[in-house]
Amino acid sequence: MQNSADSPVDPVPDADPKAAADAAYLKTVGDRVRDLRAQRGMTRRALAQYSGVSERYLAQLESGLGNPTITVVRSLARAFDVAPDTLVVEGHLSSLAQSIIGAVRELAPEQLAVLQRQLHTSLAKGAPAARNARIALIGLRGAGKSTLGRLLAARRGVPFIELDSEIERDAGVPLAEIFEFYGQSGFRRLERTSFERILGAQREFVLAAGGSIVADPWTFERVLATCFTVWLTASPAEHMGRVIAQGDMRPMHGNPAAMHDLHRILAGREALYRRADCEITTSARTIDETLAALAGAVPLSAVEA
Repeated sequence: MQNSADSPVDPVPDADPKAAADAAYLKTVGDRVRDLRAQRGMTRRALAQYSGVSERYLAQLESGLGNPTITVVRSLARAFDVAPDTLVVEGHLSSLAQSIIGAVRELAPEQLAVLQRQLHTSLAKGAPAARNARIALIGLRGAGKSTLGRLLAARRGVPFIELDSEIERDAGVPLAEIFEFYGQSGFRRLERTSFERILGAQREFVLAAGGSIVADPWTFERVLATCFTVWLTASPAEHMGRVIAQGDMRPMHGNPAAMHDLHRILAGREALYRRADCEITTSARTIDETLAALAGAVPLSAVEA
């Protein structure tokens, strides 16, 4: 028998380096689309609705097999309310940094001057006394923001505010209609406007923010700068169970992969949620136990002091 080491072997041609680089780039673009969708809590079906890009093509794109045209990139960027280069620019800029750059490009010179002043305040985390009088609770739906927020506000003797309710009041229509008629970008604009109005009207409050507020760099930076921010956490199963127990079947309706999507949303937002001043878990705790932990973690109010 001939020794295999001496057997003639046809040389294997080297892989085409350009094809490999192109494939890696398309995978990067697909990963960015998937990550932005997760941060915003959007199903693939919802993204298809807002962008006009088919679910089938989105699946190909997110797996790195799609090669999007400029018009597809623009449609997806509009659906996410980000600059198109957020999806396709090469380099190591995070999606957060790219979103900020896109927003700055749209500002007029006088707005840039205002932004410069605001950045100084944001980077300094605002005036400590004013900031500590405003408590913002962030986290996924089902974390307990509304329940704990009301109790904490009563304990501190300050107003409790649900940002989503304020957005509905300012818009004059329910959230579902806002998304249906104006999409993600319209909702984000209303979210920013409502939050700024609250800041101007209230010196002290406890605020329950929507779970996806962290996906809007501008608004989330304002929350971090002007409020002592707390991330309320729970296990994905507890998040889902609490929402369904409240009679809200939206997480499951028409979505057999709801728990998988919830894990992906949490993974996509976790780094952003961790920018909060502190983290309080509501898992395996009674409401009273969690409230005590929350009250002990936030600065004292004027009433408590």
